[in-house]
Amino acid sequence: MAIFRHEIESNGRTVSIETGNWAKQAHGAIVYRTGNVVLLATVCAEREAKEGQDFFPLTVDYREKFYAAGRIPGGYFKRETRPAEHETLLSRLIDRPIRPLFPEGYFAEVQLLITVLSADDNIAIEGHAITAASAALMISDIPFDGPIAGVLIGRVDGEYVVDPGVAEREKSDLDLLVAGSRNAITMIEGGAQEYTNDEMLAALEFAHKQIQDKLDMQAALANEAAVVKREVALRLPDKEVMAEVRTFALEKLRAANKSPEKMERGNQIKAVNDETIEHFKTKYAEREDLDQLVRDIKSYLHELEYEVVRALIFEENKRADGRAPAEIRDISCEIDVLPGAHGSAVFTRGQTQSLGVVTLGTKMDNQRYETLAGQSTRNFMLHYNFPPFSVGEVKRMMGPGRREIGHGNLAFRALKYVLPENEKFPYVVRIVSEILESNGSSSMATVCSGSLAMMAAGVPIGGAVSGIAMGMMTDDSGKHAILSDIAGIEDHFGDMDFKVAGTEKGITAFQLDLKLKGISIEILREALTQAEVGRKHILAEMNKTLQISREQIPENAPQITTMTVDPDRIGELIGPGGKIIRGISEQTGAEIF
Repeated sequence: MAIFRHEIESNGRTVSIETGNWAKQAHGAIVYRTGNVVLLATVCAEREAKEGQDFFPLTVDYREKFYAAGRIPGGYFKRETRPAEHETLLSRLIDRPIRPLFPEGYFAEVQLLITVLSADDNIAIEGHAITAASAALMISDIPFDGPIAGVLIGRVDGEYVVDPGVAEREKSDLDLLVAGSRNAITMIEGGAQEYTNDEMLAALEFAHKQIQDKLDMQAALANEAAVVKREVALRLPDKEVMAEVRTFALEKLRAANKSPEKMERGNQIKAVNDETIEHFKTKYAEREDLDQLVRDIKSYLHELEYEVVRALIFEENKRADGRAPAEIRDISCEIDVLPGAHGSAVFTRGQTQSLGVVTLGTKMDNQRYETLAGQSTRNFMLHYNFPPFSVGEVKRMMGPGRREIGHGNLAFRALKYVLPENEKFPYVVRIVSEILESNGSSSMATVCSGSLAMMAAGVPIGGAVSGIAMGMMTDDSGKHAILSDIAGIEDHFGDMDFKVAGTEKGITAFQLDLKLKGISIEILREALTQAEVGRKHILAEMNKTLQISREQIPENAPQITTMTVDPDRIGELIGPGGKIIRGISEQTGAEIF
């Protein structure tokens, strides 16, 4: 197998991609280098979809090897085991912009692995990992409508920094990860120190310019390697049967779709679907492929529901629950609902409800974690729980999945920028969000309940934080409609899920997830403008319950007093072998640190 290599100069660094040398039995393999960073991105795909497969089984796994930073893992086993939280998060971030670029009806299993073999403290890996993943697909024979590329943007002292290192990220007031194609943005994730819409859009435009040379690099390598994509069997609809299903079920689905209440609407849609399936099972009872036909009819019904939801928007300018495109669902807030907790709040928006609970701790409660940069601690945690009863389902209860980790991290970023400095408020803060019911945008409900709960607990945050999920629907003519505060059905059938959180002053967190191959800066500008109106409406509703943080923390929270000791007399306080300071702790029950 021939070796092909291409390199560019990007932001003062050499970036290279190479194929044909390592991992040659993979269907696509790229060795990606920049600075001391070395990534291996590999992809393999089954030749055919499994029998009865009706979705695209793509698995993306990003993993870091501790030897990449010259370190041995901590713990008893001294080896890499299950993925850490940040690895799970980046796996999701790579998956999101890549998934829409596979052909419709392609259901063969695909596994994409990105492994960090060497790291560099001065270079953020996230954007390069996205680019490496795209490059592996580009030089494989797997059908893929790329390339895309990624970049991480920070801002230090008012100047943008491309792929900032560990030290620069600590000083940055922006942490923006962007993926994009030649003419469009395909994914956004990150947080900011209360950015205005204009600051946000300027950063996005800057980021999009930074990926262009990486797109050229991938295209050049694929062209040089003369990649030929494999012939694949796409599962396309039987147009004759689909037309029959449409005639039988379309108007019934239109009527069922207009119920404003989620459970009632779901029951009515199910009744139409069951009736349709029974009708065609009877009609085609003699067919040998009846089981497959039933699966296909379920898919056609799903497509019809997709059409019905969109038609309401473009023909009647209203949504399934009767709202106008920019209308927010009814909001209610409660605080101090759990007397034993240090702070608690329930935030309800429509049929989405989050119970936010705050616990205050001391330095001894810091969370310890380990990355390639070394061991560290954090004094703020947010954990998001999504029990099955929140959507009326029965499921096995296990540990947090990728979705729960991702939603929790988004809310964490939204709130961390308003936390006081540790010197001013020397407490560890843990927020737990229990989703009590869900009909879309539960992560943004978590932001709202978490903000209220911190204020109720006396955490002197820089300002109340609210969050909103924005959606978009498009039609065949290119028209689009931006939707505020999307419900579950609009997330499911829509083209965009754009979550924006922030204070009265500006944006603190954002996440863009698309089912399209990309959207323009102009559409993002429109969505951000509409989101700002929605966010401020939600903030106004929250302020009716609690406007500023309480001045005192609860009596049942740890009481911390800070004292200054003359450095020359610290030895007297500690005593020989720590005898005096231990005695003080034993007599008073206080922790001294």
